Amino acid sequence: MKKESILITGASGFIGGFLVAEALRQGFEVWAAVRRTSSRECLTDERIRFIELDLSDRAALEARLAAHVAEHGRWDVVVHNAGVTKCRHKDDFMRVNRDATAHFASALAAVGAMPRQFVYMSTLSVFGPIHENDGLPYTEDDERCPDTAYGRSKAAAEDFLASMPGLPYVFIRPTGVYGPHERDYYLMARSVKGHLDFRAGLGKQWLTFIYVEDLVNAVFLAIRSGVTRRAYNVADGQTYEATTFSRLLQKELGNPLVIRFACPLPLLRLISFVAEKVAGWFGKSSTLNTDKFRIMRQRNWRCDTTRLRTELGFTPRWLLPEGVRDAVAWYKANGWL
Repeated sequence: MKKESILITGASGFIGGFLVAEALRQGFEVWAAVRRTSSRECLTDERIRFIELDLSDRAALEARLAAHVAEHGRWDVVVHNAGVTKCRHKDDFMRVNRDATAHFASALAAVGAMPRQFVYMSTLSVFGPIHENDGLPYTEDDERCPDTAYGRSKAAAEDFLASMPGLPYVFIRPTGVYGPHERDYYLMARSVKGHLDFRAGLGKQWLTFIYVEDLVNAVFLAIRSGVTRRAYNVADGQTYEATTFSRLLQKELGNPLVIRFACPLPLLRLISFVAEKVAGWFGKSSTLNTDKFRIMRQRNWRCDTTRLRTELGFTPRWLLPEGVRDAVAWYKANGWL
């Protein structure tokens, strides 16, 4: 019996590597879409088949996909995980997250390679700060009003995919994703090890998280269910205070003395602006920037996962204490900490 085939874009990235590993574990014929310059450090399994795709060039993309279909047939499932979370220029968010997604889906349709399921890795940031005043958790049916360039680009990509007649999309909208290989939360771990904990704002902030392996599990639950034209918020189902993550890091790092600093939002806005400008002068993107500031200033990231649990049977394996413990152990074992 022929294996089901799956194409995973963004395969060389943090989440992509875990998607590829799980697809192999579940017995798929796995194709990893990479760029010519992509690192394959985490894609060493000899069963992985590679295809180089330039999602920015619609004509070249269509020709490459047509050639693949002629030789191998269409993929049964496509997981479109490629995208950017920070950019030097804000217009790049739309160029990469919206336009490249539109090129990709349109090219698949044009060459007769539309899969039975097109899973799009979106984000909880498509909603924006709509529940800052009422404190309610996000649900999939909430109105989307993103206030960041990143969130707007992801919402625009969702809109394009939803507008394609008959496209069998599934939108996966994770909250903050952490775990082995992830670098932004790693910077927090390194800061705590260096005896400093930084927090955005003086008031209460409620956060949600999802361990990378649980996110990948949610993706494959959606694939195995065969659901289409549906969206799912993905989190571990718990709500945490702003300092919980750093305190768990502190515990796993042996309880070093930590100075906790809550940065007032007006000062943080200024720092973010300066960091973005300085990075731009050197032709780089900054982890701390004005777009990230809008994410950090948001006080309510509560997330309702009822649909995920009831429709797909999702149960998180990793709550935050266990997930942080595993992530820190990996950072230590691999010389990051």
